Parts: sequence; structure tokens; C-alpha cells
Amino acid sequence: MPRNTPYPRPARRAYLTLALATALTGTLTACESSATAQGAARTPTTARPVVVAAQEAQLAELAQQDVDAGAPGVVVRVDKGDGHVIEIARQAPWTRADHTLAASDAFRMGSNTKTMVATVVLQLVAEHRLQLTDPVEKWLPGLVPNGFAITLRMLLNHTSGLFNYTQDPDVLKAFTGQDSRTWTPRELIAAGVRHDPLFAPGTDYTYSNTNYVALGLIAEKATGHTLGDLIQQRITEPLRLKNTYLATDTGTAPNTKTGTGTKTGTAKSPALAHGYEPDADRIAPLLPPYAPAGTAFAGPARSAGYVDTTWINSSTQWAAGGMVSTARDWARFDSALLSGRLLPPAQLKEMKTTVAEEAEIPNRRYGLGLEKVVTPCGTVWGHNGQVPGYSSEDYTDATGRRTVSVFTTTIFGIAKPETAAANQALVDAAVCTMLDKPIPTAPPSAPTDS
Repeated sequence: MPRNTPYPRPARRAYLTLALATALTGTLTACESSATAQGAARTPTTARPVVVAAQEAQLAELAQQDVDAGAPGVVVRVDKGDGHVIEIARQAPWTRADHTLAASDAFRMGSNTKTMVATVVLQLVAEHRLQLTDPVEKWLPGLVPNGFAITLRMLLNHTSGLFNYTQDPDVLKAFTGQDSRTWTPRELIAAGVRHDPLFAPGTDYTYSNTNYVALGLIAEKATGHTLGDLIQQRITEPLRLKNTYLATDTGTAPNTKTGTGTKTGTAKSPALAHGYEPDADRIAPLLPPYAPAGTAFAGPARSAGYVDTTWINSSTQWAAGGMVSTARDWARFDSALLSGRLLPPAQLKEMKTTVAEEAEIPNRRYGLGLEKVVTPCGTVWGHNGQVPGYSSEDYTDATGRRTVSVFTTTIFGIAKPETAAANQALVDAAVCTMLDKPIPTAPPSAPTDS
């Protein structure tokens, strides 16, 4: 799903052979803001279109190099907050028979969903309907062993110790499409808690989708509304995100022309980008040692050695990774969140209070559904996500004024070293462009927090 893949979360693309990268997001520090302001002062306003055109050309070239190296398709969107938006879509020729990829396409957002769910939970905290110190047992009695010792904060920042249900063999079959069973949220939690906890609550960090399914149920219990309704009422409608909704395997898809209709539904919009994964023979060497024999993604075969995973069962995702959106919509959400439009200052501060992730992924820290990531061009905030056929990375500066999204229509299709390097170069370049920093011309240097 999101980082939410059923496999160990790797350190960015270098770990991709085990499953997927992570999220960048961001804040410009004072020195970055100063440097940007000085650069703007030196660059006449009339020169801006020329600068943007050059940046777009560089990003388009890197996007094509990514596709040439093996990525089925990529979408890049960069908004520097100055009125000049860069949007790029590139795809491998063999994918065009399924769909012509556009920068405006809908995309399965995977674990980016966690940022929206955390936002809803923190809104309820601000309204005194929930507290970060509430034990899970208060809201979900008997569902989570040792629930008296696990707080909402621990669920939000992955310090609960709960096993990640997507690594459960039965859930994994549904996640990869080998089993068409529809899972309920309570069944997903049950699959997670039938495994021993990884550590005592609050004593360590490990990423677990089980945490966010529990949060989704708690938000529903506290309000009497479905999670899809809460997201629609509190985020997508106020921000006019007409192409953003929580997908399930039941119900109907929203009306993508009017933005009305359900907030949950099957993600079978005509504008949904197609996703792909390597077929059984090609994916076998990329799987982690604990993956059961025969693990592979189901879907119609494609001549390039991929299967089309677009319509795989999404019931294993829900609050952990079920959102569908577009690069433009998600940028509007990230911008509203980091600029303080969705949360009061106290709750936004809590969201940005982080714990170390270095044991799993270097150069990043996890807040409450939001990550702080140090990149070669500076510090950013956001999240990333992966579900079968889709990898999405969404970042913003500290103010929410600048946003960037890089979507790739695969997870394991960018696991080969040459593809991983090309994809990472594109991500680095997009982030640097967002921050008005020079695009790296050599392998990225060590990340900087300046």
C-alpha cells in the first residue's frame, strides 16, 4: 500500500529491491529562504519564464531517462508558488495500449493516505473529541491486545510496536491480487495482532499499517461517521479536491466531472493511470527472504514482462493507503496543511514533532502522519506511498507555498539498479527545482540540512 508495502521499507531507491522508498517533504530553513530571496532579487521577473522553461526541459529529459531505464510511466508536478507550474508525463510505448498517461491523471496514493487520516484525527483532537494520550482500549475495546498501553500518539508515529498486517501471509495474497477476498478493517487489525508485538509500546519505532487502520476505526467511533465521509467533509470538499476520494472495493466511483457522488468507491475512473508490476519470473529475485514461495502480483499480462495491477483488490488498504487523487489535488492538500489552513498551530506543531526513522530509512524522521526528510537540496515535509502498480512521492516546503509530486506507475519496476538510479535522479531534480536549487548534475551528494 503505502510505505505500506508488504515488504520491508527500504532506504529510498537503494532499498527498492526489498520494496519501496519513502517520503520527502519539506521546510525551507532560514538560510534556504534567504538564498531563494537573494536569487529572486538577482533574477529579473521577465526572466522567470525562461528559467522555468529550462528547468522544465531538464526535468522532461530526466523523466524520459527514467522511462528509458525501465519505469513504465512517470508524472512530475512542480509548483514553486510563483505562478509557474511544471507538469510532465512520460510513458513507455507498450503502456499506451492501456492508457495515455497525463499529468492530470488520477493515481492510487498509497501511504500518503496516512497524512489525511492523521489530519482528521488531529482535527478531532483540536475539537476535544479525542486526545493523543487516549489509550486504544478506550475506543476499540478488546480489539488490540495491551490496548491500555498503546496511545493514539503511538499509533500516529508508529511507536506502538504492532505488527504490520501487510506482512501477514493471508493479507499479502489479497494485497498482491492472488486472492479476491474482501477484507474489513477489523479483519486487517486481527491479522496484525495475531502476530507478536515487535516491542513494548513507546520504546521504539517501526512502520506499521496496522496503526492507521486502528486510527480510522477510532475516528469513526468518535464521530459516528465513516472515514470516507470524514475525509470528504473535512478535507476534500472544503479544499475543492474534486478528484480525491477513499477507494474501496464496494460502492461506486465518484463523478469525476462534477466532484460529487461518493467519497468511497472503486477507483475505476477513466482518468485513473494504469499501474504495473514485473511478472512472476521477473519479480522473484526482488522479493525479501520471508515472502512465501510463489508470491507475485496478479493481473493481465503485458508483453514487456509486466502485469497490469490497476484493478487489484484494494480492501487491504483503507486508512493505511486507500486514497485516490491527482498531483494537483494532493499539492493543494499539502499546501493547505503546511500553511496552517487545516490544523490549529498546536496540532500542526504536534504533527511536526518527530521520532527517528534512521534504523529503517536514513535522513528522515516521522511525525504524526508526516515525515521530515533531509534531501540533497534541503529539508522537506510530506509522505510517500506504494500500492500495487503505484509509487507516489509528495513534498512541500515548511510554508506549504512550494509543492512537488513525483508519481511512478510501478513499485518493483524501478528496483533494478539502473532504473532506481534514474528514478532517484528525477526525484532529486524535482525537489531541487521546487526549492529553486540547482539540479544535481552528478550523483547526489550527501543530504544537507542547511
